[in-house]
Amino acid sequence: ISFICLLLFFIIIPSLGADLSLSAHVDVGIVNGTEAKPHSRPFMVSLQKNWRHICGGFLISDRFVMTAAHCWKNEKLTAVVGAHDLRQNEGSVRIGVKSYHMHPDFNMHTLQNDIMLLRLEKEVEQNKNVMKISLQTKKDIEAVSVCRVAGWGRLSFKGKKSFRLMEADVKIMNNTECKKKWKDKFSASEMMCVHGNGGSCSEDGGGPLVCKDTAVGVTSFGDPKICNSHERPEVYIKISPYIEWICSVIANVE
Repeated sequence: ISFICLLLFFIIIPSLGADLSLSAHVDVGIVNGTEAKPHSRPFMVSLQKNWRHICGGFLISDRFVMTAAHCWKNEKLTAVVGAHDLRQNEGSVRIGVKSYHMHPDFNMHTLQNDIMLLRLEKEVEQNKNVMKISLQTKKDIEAVSVCRVAGWGRLSFKGKKSFRLMEADVKIMNNTECKKKWKDKFSASEMMCVHGNGGSCSEDGGGPLVCKDTAVGVTSFGDPKICNSHERPEVYIKISPYIEWICSVIANVE
């Protein structure tokens, strides 16, 4: 990583030991989950089109939101920060997206490099309800580690959405096991799988997979026919391989 990237990293992205005292999640329609304590995930972002939630995201600086590249289809998005119940405006702030920075090697068919940065139209004012989250910068998370996902997606496949933020605990799956399940669709160098009693569902893409208050992955894809499938576990894009790209975007965008 270049010197400027390292400099930016220390200035913009909190250290891995940042005292957030909150666990996080991915913006997903959580299956078999529970309602999150209001505002306990202050980095969570609801990405909306025409006032309708379409994907999750998470705040990584006072100006940038990370999400999945598949969430953007050349349409104007709005980021809602500080929300718990999307039907209520208390404490939440709507901010337009100024520019969209999809990873240059994103493949919409294979979902490789399914990661994206959104530059907001104005800086986010951080407070107890709105706070950036630290990013995983190196090494993989151990298999069987318990992490967490969250979101406003559907509670079951083709089921109703949750207007309130839901969450669920998940465990990191061994890469070999995940490869068996997904075959050639899975790339261990850039992807990871999770499994558990609960998990993400439709319209959950783009939210964070959080382990120990650190975002380690971006919700990417799962079984197209059923949520939280045991045969086809949820797949997340690892954040750590993209740190240099993240820093370069933040450094070079006006």
